[in-house]
Amino acid sequence: MHQVKFGTDGWRAIIARDFTFENCRIVTQGIASYLSNKNLTKNGIVIGYDNRFMSEDFAQECARVLAGNGIKVYFLRKPTPTPVTAFAIRELDTSGAIMLTASHNPPKYNGIKFIPEYAGPALPDVTDLIEEQVNRVIEQGKVYELSIEEAKTLGLFEEIDIDIAYNSQLLKVVKPEFFKNKEIKVVVDPMFGVGIGYLEKVLVELGCKVRTINNYRDPLFGGGMPEPTVDWLDDLRRAVLSYNADLGLAMDGDADRFGIIDKDGEFINANKFMYILLNHLLETRTFKGPVARSIATTHMLDKIAKHHGLTVLETPVGFKYVGECLREKGCIMGGEESGGLSVFGHIPEKDGVLACLLAAELLAYTGKSMAELASEIEAEYGQLISERLDIKVAEIEKANIIARINDYIPRTVADIKVASHSTIEGSKILLEDGSWVLIRSSGTEPLFRIYVETTDEDKLRLIQREVQEAIGIENLG
Repeated sequence: MHQVKFGTDGWRAIIARDFTFENCRIVTQGIASYLSNKNLTKNGIVIGYDNRFMSEDFAQECARVLAGNGIKVYFLRKPTPTPVTAFAIRELDTSGAIMLTASHNPPKYNGIKFIPEYAGPALPDVTDLIEEQVNRVIEQGKVYELSIEEAKTLGLFEEIDIDIAYNSQLLKVVKPEFFKNKEIKVVVDPMFGVGIGYLEKVLVELGCKVRTINNYRDPLFGGGMPEPTVDWLDDLRRAVLSYNADLGLAMDGDADRFGIIDKDGEFINANKFMYILLNHLLETRTFKGPVARSIATTHMLDKIAKHHGLTVLETPVGFKYVGECLREKGCIMGGEESGGLSVFGHIPEKDGVLACLLAAELLAYTGKSMAELASEIEAEYGQLISERLDIKVAEIEKANIIARINDYIPRTVADIKVASHSTIEGSKILLEDGSWVLIRSSGTEPLFRIYVETTDEDKLRLIQREVQEAIGIENLG
């Protein structure tokens, strides 16, 4: 087995090549050793799994290893979203959870995510220690195992269902009273993933008329990607227009990210939805606290927060850092441009089911489309548009490009003076007019991302071109 590396959200690998039963056992033994060293074994571990190929079988292999280490397993009876698995930690007071998922990655991938006892994504201080233990197992080759039957006999394996408690939690976070006497027509697209049945159930309970598409298990995700972005939501767009729906709501493969289609078929990106939602939360909730956002997320949140006397906490990319702010700083909301979101009073893990419910709440409360709400906010705070470019390069070129990014410290960009330059993650350049650009490399593949936010599209294109030319990655592909 090659050295295991936990990325922004766990270890992921191609099924049969690296993601095998043997390697799952090795990784789980590393997690078990970490728990043992930290004296975190007595409360047991939740195991959840998604709709990917053989996820339940891989999950059972993980359970065998945990039980072999004397750690009780709370095994979810059916495929379960990542946020529901995380919620089970809090509900059962366990020492954490293992989630078998590759989230929004292509069908050939699967993965293992460890969620610590605080029910949010593991921070590097945790995953670094787990990696050390996993690599020690690889070197020494010792994995402790029990059969599921033996584990049951010893009281180390228990099947659970947490759905009722999770649905009750959602109804505490959203405002059911806003839906009274409102007949909202919603199309739900779980994208063949593990979110099937969750969002629809709560929406119907709230009085919405719901149609669902792509709502059966397909490990190939209909031949596409389980990623709720503009490129993969054509089915949802067509359904919204065909059914004359008020809203289209999608979740990714493990239901921790969201996607939104407005009533006219327009895709509402995460940045836009988050500032609409923040404005709504500040109008309808009594609690006020800081706002957490990743370094790549819209600064419109900053404008709205400042207007209300709130601070904004900027984090590196990865919801684990946003979740840390939600846990420790009492944030009213935390989000990232890739579609991760949670709010005060919920778990510090991104939750696509909750985000979609809050989108429906917005519509029920205001009676307005997302586009109308965005226009109202832009009229008050000014327009900001943002876009991310993903640029693939040859692996051999990656190190040279990173060096050029590190050397790129301009005084102006698009004839606008540079106000500040941050290297917290990649290179973020803030311009005097409020525009900004972030350049960062992927940690797992030869890919660079360029994020730009500014006031109009012409300026956005100009900034993109100038930055690409300066660092030598002009060709998209």
